[in-house]
Amino acid sequence: MPHPGTVPDGSEPTSSGVDGDAFRAAMSRLASGVVLVTAHDPEDGPRGEDVGMTATAFVSVSLEPPLVMVSLREGSRMDELLERRRRWAVSVLSESQRHIAGRFAMRGRVSDRLLFEDVAYYRGEASGAPILGGGLAVLECETEQRVPAGDHTLVIARVLTARTPSADGAPLLYFRGRYRHLG
Repeated sequence: MPHPGTVPDGSEPTSSGVDGDAFRAAMSRLASGVVLVTAHDPEDGPRGEDVGMTATAFVSVSLEPPLVMVSLREGSRMDELLERRRRWAVSVLSESQRHIAGRFAMRGRVSDRLLFEDVAYYRGEASGAPILGGGLAVLECETEQRVPAGDHTLVIARVLTARTPSADGAPLLYFRGRYRHLG
């Protein structure tokens, strides 16, 4: 007979007793849009450095006032940067930008400066953050609240600007651990 709290397949339960692998598998069945979260770190180097991170845990929170939320791994470079920098941007990725999503999602990656090297972007007027060319939508945001949530930080922000520069194209989706497209 298994020890109480041990999951029958031998995997470890989370602190709540839920099997971590089962939770991951269940949540992978939820299709998510893919965004690139970006910010400029003026304290990194003589001219500062642009920082980017792929995210799938990004949602609209409120229409009035316009609020969004992104979930960041606690202690990640973006989590630490957004603790210091209140203004940042989000580019909603199209299915043709899968390579960008993969590039900015890599663990143990090269410097952010190299990641941005051959990517078309411009600076947001309200945030100073790099904004990806060719995205389906662009939001510039200002953090209003940071909420610790397990091993992540939920960053709730007011939307300062919202644009839809690319009317054509389909969204890039993340489903069952892979990037997907509609259709």
